[in-house]
Amino acid sequence: CQFSCPNGRSSSKMAGSTATIAAMNARMDMLQGYLESNMTALHAEVAAAQHTADSAESSLDISWIILCGSIVFFMQAGFSMLEAGAVTEKNVINILFKNIMDASIAGIFFWAFGYAVAYGPTYGGFIGTGEVFILDIHNNAGGDVATASDGWEGWFFQWAFAGTAATIVSGSVAERTKFHAYLIYSALCATFIYPVVVHWGWGSGFLSAWGAMPDDNGDARPLFSGTSASNGMIDFAGSGIVHMVGGVSGLVGAMVVGPRTGRFVDGKLQPIPGHNTVMQALGTTILWFGWYGFNCGSTLMLSGGAANLAGKVAVTTTLSATSACLTATLISHFFEKTFDIGIALNGILAGLVGITANCSVVDPWHAVLIGFFSAWIYYGARRLLFFLKIDDPLDAFPIHGCCGYWGLLATGIFCTDENVQYAAYPNVNTACASGEQFGVQAVGGLVIFIWSFAISGLVFLAMKFTIGVRVSEEVEDQGLDFSEHGLDFIDVDAKPAAQVIVVGQGAGDNKVAPL
Repeated sequence: CQFSCPNGRSSSKMAGSTATIAAMNARMDMLQGYLESNMTALHAEVAAAQHTADSAESSLDISWIILCGSIVFFMQAGFSMLEAGAVTEKNVINILFKNIMDASIAGIFFWAFGYAVAYGPTYGGFIGTGEVFILDIHNNAGGDVATASDGWEGWFFQWAFAGTAATIVSGSVAERTKFHAYLIYSALCATFIYPVVVHWGWGSGFLSAWGAMPDDNGDARPLFSGTSASNGMIDFAGSGIVHMVGGVSGLVGAMVVGPRTGRFVDGKLQPIPGHNTVMQALGTTILWFGWYGFNCGSTLMLSGGAANLAGKVAVTTTLSATSACLTATLISHFFEKTFDIGIALNGILAGLVGITANCSVVDPWHAVLIGFFSAWIYYGARRLLFFLKIDDPLDAFPIHGCCGYWGLLATGIFCTDENVQYAAYPNVNTACASGEQFGVQAVGGLVIFIWSFAISGLVFLAMKFTIGVRVSEEVEDQGLDFSEHGLDFIDVDAKPAAQVIVVGQGAGDNKVAPL
């Protein structure tokens, strides 16, 4: 049959080939199904891994803001110690009370109104119109709770800043201001005076570098050009937005309230030394520590390279503070003929204020120069207030007002376009190299000065001619601890460690209070 049936043999071979192909196709189908099944699983695993990474990144950023906000809040302890040490012994409780009330008042009023004014949608580039009582921040406001922020930490961080702005004023009007009048000012500062400036510079207001006055298409219109060729005002952590507001408002308060009794006699400056240098030094050190939360925390995140920026900010902040301290020490030795620790401590604060606006956009050697000039500006402004017979017990205006404006100007002088991009500002341009940035900074600082001076002046003058802002000379002589709080001063010399003796004037007996 092998000779007579050739077609049979061919048919047999074809049948075998068909079976083989069918088997191969079946195996290919099985392989394809296996691959598709595994690819689906692989995609799911990749998506899960990405979700986990996004969740970790979001959690890291939120935790960073909460940590830095807590450090900024701890600055209230620094202000309390510094101011308590700088005033006379009979006004210690009063100044401590004002500091804790600043934080508490800011908590309620910034929650109720201030945050909406600061970060709500802009009305004409002037004021925010957000939800009062932070109603736009709620559970799941950000969508996926694992990978997006609902916004809680943002309010917390900004509340700590708001409390700082108000507290600056307490030093300028210390030792002669009615307690309830100060509380009214503090509430208005947290509700309106400070939040409006925040909206200008950090919200979508006309000075902002982060989406100034967006048009109908959502495109920002920053000063001066209204296009991406400009940056808007660069105030990274608040030399102008926080410190100028507090410092200039403090100047107005000091002018309206008037100098302490005995500060200027026959036109001559008379010393009224603080009662505890240890507290002043401790308070300044706490503030220095808190400034790392203030400046480094203003990256608002650690992810996406922001951790490197935070590291750079820590370096520039440190160099400015140390440079200013050394410079102020030499200044005091040359002009005061002594090494004055008070001037050295205030020099540290001056350097910190001066670097706050520009800490992310300057190089380290720039920071040294900024600190150097901050010390000179502080000392010059301090002497100017003496000449003008304006009594600012804590030098709040020279430190926060004058060095705050210097910080804005120094940003325009020392910034580089490369550093601006490294700091993640949104526009790519040559505003620093061309000099435009300096002009924007100067205008921004001038506007903040006018606003803070005018509105705070209206507040203090309104109180002066209605409820009064200054205590009587008799009350001032007794001390506000007695007149406002029922106590005179704390005698810390002759007593057991577990208690202090609180001495009352005219009360007929002493009161014993636990430490």
